[in-house]
Amino acid sequence: MQLIEDANYKNTDFTLTALPKAEYDNCNFTDCNFSGANLSNYVFNECSFSGCNFSMATVGKTSFKEAQFIKCKMLGLNFSNCDTFLLSFTFDGCIMDLASFYNLPITGTAFINCSLKEADFTEAVLTKATFSGSNLLHAIFSNTNLEKADFRNAVNYTLDPEVNKIKKAKFSLPQVTGLLDKYNIEIN
Repeated sequence: MQLIEDANYKNTDFTLTALPKAEYDNCNFTDCNFSGANLSNYVFNECSFSGCNFSMATVGKTSFKEAQFIKCKMLGLNFSNCDTFLLSFTFDGCIMDLASFYNLPITGTAFINCSLKEADFTEAVLTKATFSGSNLLHAIFSNTNLEKADFRNAVNYTLDPEVNKIKKAKFSLPQVTGLLDKYNIEIN
């Protein structure tokens, strides 16, 4: 596989001309369009994506190692098909509604000020993850390991402590009431 290092891509529409299949090291992608693109089997090591659109892209066996996503649009992206070896990424200000992280080992992942509406975190390992400032409306947490995760300043989350591991997770008022939603009780 071709190795591309330290390259900068700006305002490129990869739906018109596909990004060459390669291993990308320390590359920067700014305002690029990957929507619906097939990025299967690509490798991104220490790459930064800013203002990019990944909506409905295919990432089967794609490798993201220390990838950083800033203000990207990632609607419906199925991360659960990514290569899990050394999988590591951070998200800041991204729109990730309907994304799937099913069964992924993504310990310590930061989701800062992201929209994660209806995202699927079923059976994921999210120990020490941070959701600060993120909107988790209708996000799915089931058999998810959220030990030591930080939900302070996150909003609209609902998760069942009986089917998720939440030991030493951090929550803030008044959103912590999302832990009680399944009981359909009124809190004043």
